[in-house]
Amino acid sequence: MTGLVEDPRTSAGETAARWRQAGRALLVRLLAELAYEELITPLTEPEIGPAAGRSGRVTSPPDIRPADAAIGRGPVHAYRVPTAHADYRFQARRGTFGSWWIEPASVARTPTAGADQAADDPVMFLREAQSLLGWSDPVLADVIRDLLATQAADARLLAGARPAARLADLSLTDLEGSQSGHPCLVANKGRIGFAAAVERYSPESHRPFRLVWVAAHPDLAVWSELSGQPSQVGFLAQELDEPVRLRFAEVLRATLAELASSGSARPAATADPAGPVYVWLPVHPWQWENVVVALFAAELATGRLVHLGEAPDRYVPMQAVRTLANVDRPRRRNVKLALMIRNTLVWRGMSAADALAGPPVSRWLLALCAADPFLREVSGLQPLPEVAGAAVSHSAYEALPAAPYRLHELLGVIWREPVDAYLAEGERARSLAALLMIGSDGRSLLAELVARSGQEPRVWLRALFTALLPGLLHFLYRYGVAFTPHGENVLCVFDAEQIPRRIAIKDFGADVELVDGHFPERGPLPAAVDEHCRRWPGRELAHAVLSAVFAGHFRYFSVLVADHLEVDEEEFWGLVRATMDDYHARFPELAARFGEVDLLIPRFDRVCLNREQFAGAGFHDRPARDGGFDLMRGTVANPVASVPGRPIPPAPPRRTGRTEST
Repeated sequence: MTGLVEDPRTSAGETAARWRQAGRALLVRLLAELAYEELITPLTEPEIGPAAGRSGRVTSPPDIRPADAAIGRGPVHAYRVPTAHADYRFQARRGTFGSWWIEPASVARTPTAGADQAADDPVMFLREAQSLLGWSDPVLADVIRDLLATQAADARLLAGARPAARLADLSLTDLEGSQSGHPCLVANKGRIGFAAAVERYSPESHRPFRLVWVAAHPDLAVWSELSGQPSQVGFLAQELDEPVRLRFAEVLRATLAELASSGSARPAATADPAGPVYVWLPVHPWQWENVVVALFAAELATGRLVHLGEAPDRYVPMQAVRTLANVDRPRRRNVKLALMIRNTLVWRGMSAADALAGPPVSRWLLALCAADPFLREVSGLQPLPEVAGAAVSHSAYEALPAAPYRLHELLGVIWREPVDAYLAEGERARSLAALLMIGSDGRSLLAELVARSGQEPRVWLRALFTALLPGLLHFLYRYGVAFTPHGENVLCVFDAEQIPRRIAIKDFGADVELVDGHFPERGPLPAAVDEHCRRWPGRELAHAVLSAVFAGHFRYFSVLVADHLEVDEEEFWGLVRATMDDYHARFPELAARFGEVDLLIPRFDRVCLNREQFAGAGFHDRPARDGGFDLMRGTVANPVASVPGRPIPPAPPRRTGRTEST
């Protein structure tokens, strides 16, 4: 349990208690998500009465329900999962999409011979359930590594837990460091590769650090910029102060001059600070020490890659770990960097394709928003543009196209506009994922925000759905553009009264896809967009809403709303459906596309992210990232198809305006 104690005065007993608490919560999530994805099938025990152990309130989002139930939570039932050496018993109620909501206090381990024991060891459960799961030893070993790292991170989060009122006052970057990760993925903080450095570079560490900068020979590097400029000069002036730029330019000049005098440097580039041909880019300090120094040793030795030094601005990681926010100059861009760590489903590198595509895709999305009155004046959806990107290739690995994709994504960066650049006075942004947070006092952040707004919960929810859905629907129906709007990619903008007003959305280089077919509203696609954005049938891209928003976020959020705002699930989904109906009624000319995409389909494929993550040893070392859709198994009932739209409460009037990016 090394590294779990943040305060040296914390006793060993407190550390052990947090470890067990994190383990119990992780076991609850593991049981719930494995059951949801049908990796295990809990057996029903004799029905229990409604008062038997029912807490009435959920303390963290695990999840569950009957496979064909669309709406509502049934009574509490007793279940057991038999394993090789023990039965795991628990009480649960079922939720939308066939999800499972387990009463944490009810989980017990009953050995084959013996009395019930406390169940707080998820690794023991997986070992005992190995034959049930059908996992080989290499697969189980890989899963255990991810799971132990996640439990350690969860224990660190418990050490710094805050009550809901404190959470509501945190800035976006501070709140990001307090969140618990992707709700659908159990082992969501594996960060394989970081090892002991996780103490330094994880979001929950709250420890700012500086970035290393390098200059790459133009034969190795590619560069892309929102403005379309071929040179970095103007852009670097916005990200690095003049004394820093001059210092870096002198390091580059001196290094190349020394190499040239020894006959070691290739003479194809200049270090002139007025127009650098070398491409400058930041590197995560962990990546520099553990990857770049070793794997780019030849380039560093011959001057094709030059170490410029540290820049003074400090950064902290967001939930995505490799995406960093500038804490000294918050108006400067967020940076998304290559990291050879494996977190959740993939290695977190940076491909040249993504670095090059981000700016032109961003430019195109901004143009669509600017030209569309609904997006511009009603929805207010704000793409957070990827304003520049750079990547450096490795010549040896480039010659090996079948090498694992992580070796093709070793060094790169995307600069993204921070959401702060688009906030009016009094506004603040939080990720959609943050609305699932529960404070250390058992009160939800959601309940705290609704209370501060002074609005009735249904009116507040109406404002949230109006801020979130119409813009996503408009992009999908009118332009055939699908984002990946999971909880971390969507930032919700709240006014001074804590009422949701609009959303900002991010991640474009790899995560914008197009509905196949004729969409004249899209106009002629820029070459980079046409080349980079994959096309899929409308029914497939309906998952951008059905799976990413409804099953991936609202599956948890609707139960949280029921428990903490006393708006039941049927009413919740009725308000969602009413928001969709309102959009459909506003644009009857798009009726054919409503049917083509079909967000009201009675059932849709169940995305199984844990099945994909646990797919087996070697899965993560394939030669290319998976370009298709996530692993599916079975179908789930669509709650918005089976519930009538309810009258929508009037949205509270806007009290603050919008400002453009500076």
